[in-house]
Amino acid sequence: VLGSLLFCPTCGTLLNLPKDKEHFVTCEQCGHEEPASSYVGNEVVTYSHPDAFPSVLRQKRKTQTKNLEGVESRLKVTERCPECGHAEAWAVEKQMRSADEGSTILYNCVACDFGWRVNN
Repeated sequence: VLGSLLFCPTCGTLLNLPKDKEHFVTCEQCGHEEPASSYVGNEVVTYSHPDAFPSVLRQKRKTQTKNLEGVESRLKVTERCPECGHAEAWAVEKQMRSADEGSTILYNCVACDFGWRVNN
């Protein structure tokens, strides 16, 4: 483990994050299976360099923090709560409609736990 990155103990390859309900992460190089529980308690924060996006995309840039709890992960996103106005929310993406339609983003306010959804 280096910061919040996890490397294969056999060959040293950077391992992917576990997907929802996945109990093991398999190393793409050597096939080692790392338990998804190794990621519990790790927090992955990503930032983009200010000049990384053209001006139109730069306006939409948001900081996201991925919080791993058990085998399900939530993103902490910059999204304003319609109830209390707090600027951060937890987000989970679900495919709740038919496969040919977009997914649904379920939000919960970090401050007041108010929940709302947005269809993509």
